[in-house]
Amino acid sequence: MTEKEVRRLCDAVRQTAFDLHAYLGTGFLEKIYENGLAHRLSKAGHAVRTQVPVTVHDEDGFLLGEYVADMIVDGLLVELKSVSALRPEHLAQTINYLHALRMDHGLLVNFGSEKFQCRHLYRRK
Repeated sequence: MTEKEVRRLCDAVRQTAFDLHAYLGTGFLEKIYENGLAHRLSKAGHAVRTQVPVTVHDEDGFLLGEYVADMIVDGLLVELKSVSALRPEHLAQTINYLHALRMDHGLLVNFGSEKFQCRHLYRRK
């Protein structure tokens, strides 16, 4: 994806998440926001995968563990939270998912605070 395409996709996901946050407000479990966001993005024509397996390997290929990322939208990682405020460990988790998935861009979206929170994160190479 070009930088322009990434920006356009991030803007579309961010706006859809903002609209969902405005509609639902705070207080629901993360799964409700995940289902709502996936539904709205799919309706808008985006390819959405939810609960995407993430495997972490040692340098020799040995499997160290597995996680589950919330969502991938048209090649963009979207990690969701429903917490009062984003914390550094949420950013670290999203960046680690980017590394494990070998993806360059991701969004970290928080539906749990009164003020909508969304961060565009990058994988450093």
